[in-house]
Amino acid sequence: MALQYVYGFINTCLRSLVVEKFGEETWIRLRDAAGVQDTFLTYEVYKDEITMHLVTEACKLLDVKPEVVLKLFGEYFFEFCKRSGYDHMLRTLGGNLFEFIENLDALHSYLALSYKEINAPSFRVERNREGTMFLHYYSDRRGLCHIVPGIIGAVAKDFFNSEITMEIVNQLEELERTGKKEHVVFRVTQRTATVSGSSPVSRCSVPSPQTQTLQPRTDRRNAMTRSNEPLPQKRASVSFSMYRSHWETIRGLVSLGKGKLLRGFEPVYPKNLNIDLKTFCNVFPFHIVFDEQLVVRQAGVNLQRIVPGLQTMSIHLDQYFSIVHPEVTFTISSIRKFINSHFVLQTRRDMMPEAWRDRPVLQLRGQMIWMSSLRCMLYQASPLLRSLQELEERHMHISDIAPHDVTRDLILLNQQRLAEMELSNQLERKKEELRLLSQHLEEERTKTENLLYAMLPKHVANQLKEGKTVEAGEFKECTILFSDVVTFTNICSQCEPIHIVFMLNSMYLRFDRLTTVHNVYKVETIGDAYMVVGGVPIPVSSHAERVANFALGMILAAREVINPITGEPIQIRVGLHSGPVLAGVVGEKMPRYCLFGDTVNTASRMESHGLPNKIHLSPSVYQALKDKGFVLQERGVIEVKGKGMMTTYFLERNLRVSRQQIMGLSVLEAGSGQQYSHSLRRPGAPGIQRQQRVDLCPVPMKYGDSLCEAPPSPCTVDPKISPAAMPRDSESYGSLHTDNDSEDGALTHFKGIDETQMRYFGQSENKYGEQQLDRLDEDRREDSGKQQLINAGVEPSSSTNQNKHTQTKFCVVL
Repeated sequence: MALQYVYGFINTCLRSLVVEKFGEETWIRLRDAAGVQDTFLTYEVYKDEITMHLVTEACKLLDVKPEVVLKLFGEYFFEFCKRSGYDHMLRTLGGNLFEFIENLDALHSYLALSYKEINAPSFRVERNREGTMFLHYYSDRRGLCHIVPGIIGAVAKDFFNSEITMEIVNQLEELERTGKKEHVVFRVTQRTATVSGSSPVSRCSVPSPQTQTLQPRTDRRNAMTRSNEPLPQKRASVSFSMYRSHWETIRGLVSLGKGKLLRGFEPVYPKNLNIDLKTFCNVFPFHIVFDEQLVVRQAGVNLQRIVPGLQTMSIHLDQYFSIVHPEVTFTISSIRKFINSHFVLQTRRDMMPEAWRDRPVLQLRGQMIWMSSLRCMLYQASPLLRSLQELEERHMHISDIAPHDVTRDLILLNQQRLAEMELSNQLERKKEELRLLSQHLEEERTKTENLLYAMLPKHVANQLKEGKTVEAGEFKECTILFSDVVTFTNICSQCEPIHIVFMLNSMYLRFDRLTTVHNVYKVETIGDAYMVVGGVPIPVSSHAERVANFALGMILAAREVINPITGEPIQIRVGLHSGPVLAGVVGEKMPRYCLFGDTVNTASRMESHGLPNKIHLSPSVYQALKDKGFVLQERGVIEVKGKGMMTTYFLERNLRVSRQQIMGLSVLEAGSGQQYSHSLRRPGAPGIQRQQRVDLCPVPMKYGDSLCEAPPSPCTVDPKISPAAMPRDSESYGSLHTDNDSEDGALTHFKGIDETQMRYFGQSENKYGEQQLDRLDEDRREDSGKQQLINAGVEPSSSTNQNKHTQTKFCVVL
């Protein structure tokens, strides 16, 4: 079976119905379930499968039968057509429901002039002695017959102020039909709607004499006089029924012509036909008269010129023509059965002259009229042409059409309409392209903003976008965290740079995810160093708790990152300190949000004097965390470079929250035993981890205070952008702390160095040398030597520090 197509007008109507009746969200669910696009172009053709899928999924989504959905669609389709500009066209089809249905095929034939791909259903209506009608519905699409009661019911209610009931009588295929095999017969019972406050009055116009049995006799006179009124007066006639009856009485007494009353009008026919045969054949150049055996008795002059075979009398009409519409057999009985339909005949190419072999076939559209006295059929027709182009393709001219034939004007008007439709179609396409571009632009803007907000605080980024200067701000209380990887220098010296990148990226992905869980701000990363601050740029009272929980999460996350040398989990040192800082944006090109002050120096000292897999706390952090559910262990008094002797502590765990809460895992994820990320080993290189993005969205941990804003979630970042290659924070690690103990000294020293020195300044002073790191790594495996390191606090030598500084710098550049 050939594929069927519908215009986007139908799908647009269905979309409008769902949105208007059930909401935009229901349409989105229906669209996704059916797998179709969001919008449809009015003059574009789409496969029937799209409409069928939408109807099927709508039945599932709304949990109703297809008959209910189709009837609702039929009612809404009538209203949608009225809104789309077809209101006046529909109102003029007929004066009553019978005439309206009888002329539906003519309306579809007119629309086919503009919509060439239209495959509309066909209708035939019969009168019944009981005062009802039999409506025959024909279609190539099966299963859509329930749309008809919705459409016809809405028409009867709106145009003719009546209510109808429609029931299916049978669904038998007619032998005369050669197409549109779906044949459904409805019994239509019509009754006048009752309006409150007035007597029942029908809004139907005068029916034909044969259809008067469908209307009560008492209403015929009222309907007759109202048929000549303008439409607005018809609507108002119900409220003034008594006033209208007075004028009806007067009009009934007015005579027309020679004593003929309006109510008793009968036509007068001459005794003889006062027109000669030649004049008739010239005035109607495309008519045909044939008898019951389809023998041609008479034909118009222009039709004889195009089809010379018609000049030979006694030929059969079906030898030269075939019936295109209605799709019935070419017999006199079939034609008489569908005589109320318009007929489209098409010339047979093999019977046309040689000059017509390369031209498109000629189609005639007209009316069949049965002449019972002559037992012949008159086919009064005109050429079916949609545009001037089709006229030229058949080598015809406007002059070939009779001057009284409106086909001449129809071709010219339709030519203009086709041009307007093409322009409208282009505008609709451009509108859809602009909508898609706007949607794509919004998506890209969101990605850009998320990337920008990952590099700078949101309020700072917004001020920079607006071209404003960001003033430096002082924060009286915050908590800063530093961390680094134990034996990172050895790893760099024994591995290829790409292996280091894989390892750091795997670790930083986990750490970045934890910043979202605890809502702390990631300042920067340099090599294996990671810096985080709580309470900046948005002050919060729980800054110490947030950073402490973040540090606990770092220790847990580091266990899932593999050392490419040993194949064992890596070890990190973490240091925390609380105090005041000064924060501001530094630079115009690649600006960075940097922290300055002695608090930064002290936090760095806590990290450099820490132990593997330990969280080293300063006294200020200890005071902020005690009595809040954290297990804190006193390390003792140690000597801290630049600070002298200081009592420090270790953070062991948090008794008030679970591991899943610290890691930001949901209950489902924790219960299923799924880890929030996985380590993939590279084939042929044990312990080398591939880059992998953490797919599970983090679950933010709840704290006692509330934040004014939250940082963008890592789940919204474009997965194509590697977090390892994306600078999310300031890369001026050395600019954040110096040897000077005072804040002014740090700022003075910061102004005197260039950008390259700024990036790596201070690393040699804040990291262990190779020998000391190796000794710490040995002490981790030997419990007997750990207490000596706790009590000693020996500072690394400058030569070994310089050596590590050089190797770390080399790794970062690669």
